[in-house]
Amino acid sequence: MTGGDPPRLPEASYLAQNFPNPFNPATRISFGLGAASPVRLRVYDAAGRLVRALVDEARPAGHYMELWDGRDSRGAVVASGIYFYRLEAGAFAETRKMVLLR
Repeated sequence: MTGGDPPRLPEASYLAQNFPNPFNPATRISFGLGAASPVRLRVYDAAGRLVRALVDEARPAGHYMELWDGRDSRGAVVASGIYFYRLEAGAFAETRKMVLLR
């Protein structure tokens, strides 16, 4: 063994609050999958428009962390404001709010 027990798999899928929040220039979004599934993690503006897709692929069960750098899908810096991030993984779906302060 090379030290410690391997991390336990989550019993159920979850979406954690981003950290830090409010943030500038980047924030971490953590989530877990209780079972392997297709995963979509997307960021939306306050009007509900898609800003950026962070994940769009199948993943095995486990814990994950994605970084959002406050940029849209074209690489442009987005304005200060309230944004929402949504995780869809199999039958699980949850949305949380975050604040970007420039």
